[in-house]
Amino acid sequence: MLNIAMLGSGKGSNAQAIMDAIAAKKLDACIVCVIADVADAFILERARQHGAPAFFVDCAPFKTKLAGAAEQHVLEILRQHGTDVIALAGFMRIIKGGLLAAYPQRIINIHPALLPAFPGVESWKQALDYGTKVAGCTVHFVDAGTDTGPIIVQRVVPVLAGDTPEMLHARIQVQEHEAYPEALRLIASGRLQIKGRRVLQL
Repeated sequence: MLNIAMLGSGKGSNAQAIMDAIAAKKLDACIVCVIADVADAFILERARQHGAPAFFVDCAPFKTKLAGAAEQHVLEILRQHGTDVIALAGFMRIIKGGLLAAYPQRIINIHPALLPAFPGVESWKQALDYGTKVAGCTVHFVDAGTDTGPIIVQRVVPVLAGDTPEMLHARIQVQEHEAYPEALRLIASGRLQIKGRRVLQL
């Protein structure tokens, strides 16, 4: 069984998709803890409803990164709960070296684009502005770059005529909720090998 810790900042819809997959026995895993950097983030309520320990960690004085005392506090919680893998679920902070060193190739994230295209924020808007015919989502391992880690799973979403950013984003999220549990199932299988930016199944 895979012991998953989640870090989030908001509603936690991807966290819920993972919880639902576990409840439906489609993913052999346990949510050992959920940590948020926003005190009233709904992801914490989702954790409580799932029966998982929920923690708020104040990341001040930093506004955009997890560092310093907050990073150490998060590491303590993760270790106390026997974390195998960290799943970022809408966590709006940059992961720094301490956490990366403690959990090498064990931190994953989901991004609403077909990486390496459109890294960064609001990638669905980037895709529409660029005029691409396809968008999608990517689950990847986290490294020191911005959305640059090895890719585990990707799902393609067509861009339709008349799409607004909101419409496209909503369809991407449907695929995210399938892709994230799929990626965790692959990790739980123990048959993944990382080769550069690629992840191979043995």
